[in-house]
Amino acid sequence: MKKYWFKTKTYGWGWYPATWQGWLVLGIYILFFASLIIKVNSHTMVLPLYLIAVFILTGILLVICYLTGEKPRWRWGK
Repeated sequence: MKKYWFKTKTYGWGWYPATWQGWLVLGIYILFFASLIIKVNSHTMVLPLYLIAVFILTGILLVICYLTGEKPRWRWGK
């Protein structure tokens, strides 16, 4: 049986980290996201470039979750 890094949520659509690899990926995402926020707050990055970076970073996270996690579907709690 394949060990999933991310498991599907009980309610709704999405994943949560289930292994140390999943937590590592999420931690790296948070670090990159925080660095983007710091750059915007220090006025070294313009807003449109920030938004593009956020979409790319989040897209990469979603692809990793999809490839290493359970297949997503809308769930009602069962």
